[in-house]
Amino acid sequence: MINNPRARLCVPVCVRRAGELAPAVERAAQLSDVIELRLDCLADDAQLETAMRELRAHLLARPRPVILTLRPAGQGGFRDLDQPKRLLFWCNNFYKGNDLADFADIELEQAEGVEQVGKYIRGVEWERVICSHHDFVGVPDDLEAIYERMSRTPARILKIAVQADEITDCLPVINLLERARREGRDLIAVAMGEAGLLTRVLAHAFGSFLTYGSLDAASATAPGQVTAAQLRDLYRVHSITEQTMITGLVGSPVSHSVSPHIHNAAFAALGVDAVYIPFETRDARAFSRRMAHPRTREMSWNLRGFSVTAPHKGAIMGGLDFTEASAREIGAVNTVVCAGDELHGYNTDAAAALAPLRDLIDLAHARVAVIGAGGAARALLRSLRDANAGTTVFARDAERAREVAEKFDAEVRTLGGASFESFDAVVNATPLGTSGGRESETAATAEQLRGVRVAYDLVYNPSETRFLREARAAGCERVVGGLPMLVAQAAAQFELWTGVPAPLEVMRRAAEKKLAGE
Repeated sequence: MINNPRARLCVPVCVRRAGELAPAVERAAQLSDVIELRLDCLADDAQLETAMRELRAHLLARPRPVILTLRPAGQGGFRDLDQPKRLLFWCNNFYKGNDLADFADIELEQAEGVEQVGKYIRGVEWERVICSHHDFVGVPDDLEAIYERMSRTPARILKIAVQADEITDCLPVINLLERARREGRDLIAVAMGEAGLLTRVLAHAFGSFLTYGSLDAASATAPGQVTAAQLRDLYRVHSITEQTMITGLVGSPVSHSVSPHIHNAAFAALGVDAVYIPFETRDARAFSRRMAHPRTREMSWNLRGFSVTAPHKGAIMGGLDFTEASAREIGAVNTVVCAGDELHGYNTDAAAALAPLRDLIDLAHARVAVIGAGGAARALLRSLRDANAGTTVFARDAERAREVAEKFDAEVRTLGGASFESFDAVVNATPLGTSGGRESETAATAEQLRGVRVAYDLVYNPSETRFLREARAAGCERVVGGLPMLVAQAAAQFELWTGVPAPLEVMRRAAEKKLAGE
């Protein structure tokens, strides 16, 4: 990748006591290009005054350019100071031409107030002022008008941050960055919340003056703010340009997915100028139409394709120009490729799900029980049918199970009270056992699994699910989790997007490292 000379990563420092500033600044300097001192985080006026004394006496080091911020509560501050008090603070600590900081982040109303009383203030250096506006409710209808109002202040840099509840809420933010670039304005624009992550990762490609990353997971100063270490090391924001190939994961939820670690590690290992980002969305069709499809997208970006996960593997198909035959039969697409002015859909789950079983048993005429009737189960059942295995679907929803079983020449049985002793292999294709609220659940107990040779769980997080523990307690000869499938389907996606063989070992190690919490 080509290093982007304009890329600036800003780390906010938010502490309660003035004595904590110095060590926090030292830590931030290891991660950042710019440091923001969030003075509104300090517990009270006494702590604020102590911090300013240390700045004036040069006791607080400034290893990077520094932004001073004293945000009011209504604009996301951590304690409230009325406007006259803040105006006095800025008069004493910034407007008089001192060098306590390189920049001051001043809210729009405050900047307008300063301009009105400017004749009483000497030394206001508007080149060092960031005029900001925050909306923590959503994207205001008058966003363009707010931008124009900010543009009328003498501030050199403008900052707008709005709450994104849906990924398409990023569009007005991105379009505003395009406008600022055309007009030659320095603008920081952020869509806050998990749905706005792409505006943080792709900030420099879109022309944003800087992007923000927290010091650590507990120190975020805005919704959806990921850590600076993630932005730097996982997403490699300093290397992203307008030419960088964009890929990502469409689903809900996606914030804790392992896929960004797998794909970004692969891109880095092969020197591919690409990045993989979680695309949090409840409406995959709207994302496809407004942001992805080359003929209808409302933004300019180098999107190459994306993965699709629950609950959108079926819904995404309605917006595609081409879907491979196996994906049509399964009724699910997990991979989309931007091909010219079309979107093409594929299913890499089917072959990937079968690979671990092939290594453990002879599938021809093997008896395999598949628990579940969703997209993962359908993908596996199709591959098992083609491998001449005898399959039986077990599910709580008998009607759904019957429909799936008939489609893939399988038998069907009720899950409640089922015994699997007559099967060579049992596969959990349900979300039961997934990290989070369902981690303590299992699709089958040890008593049900006695006599089974192979137990296979498509769940990959956690690595050791309750289903696998029950299988071991039942004496199953072999147990395998979902990590091999995860890596195999990701490798196939990588090859569809790049046209080059995927670095399997790199991808596997990245997944294991993430799952181990490293």
